[in-house]
Amino acid sequence: MNLARTIRFDESDDNVFHRAAQPGEWAISGGFEFSNWTDDDLAGKSRQAFTNGWLGLDSFGRASLVSVTRIEPAEFEALVKRLAEHFVEIYGAPSVEAALPVSREELNHMQDLCDDQSSNDVLVVYRELTDSGVREQFRSIRATEADLMQVAVHGSIE
Repeated sequence: MNLARTIRFDESDDNVFHRAAQPGEWAISGGFEFSNWTDDDLAGKSRQAFTNGWLGLDSFGRASLVSVTRIEPAEFEALVKRLAEHFVEIYGAPSVEAALPVSREELNHMQDLCDDQSSNDVLVVYRELTDSGVREQFRSIRATEADLMQVAVHGSIE
């Protein structure tokens, strides 16, 4: 079973999101956060989170990029509970038990998206407001093998 973890190539997420997810957090789309937004809500860092932010499941911060990786079933189940608790704490769900089906649906959606990808593929999300609500589009960037010479530092220790 696959899911995605947040990744960073630089520190830009710290500058573009109100709260940036830390590298390595399990992540989902998190589009539910924007379900009742209007054009008036789309400004500054909130606009950036809306347009292309993945939701990290530790900090509940946003990340621009995620990478597909394997997840163990026990880890997946812990995330379902963690997200349900978030729904109670932040969105006013009546109980964790009541929030569990919605939480599982969110994580299953992300799992379905990731299971169609190869390990280490990078995913990006793009959202837009439409007359019928939030529309999400996903793009996958295939991981390629890099030659060590592309990242090696050459020099002398003297």
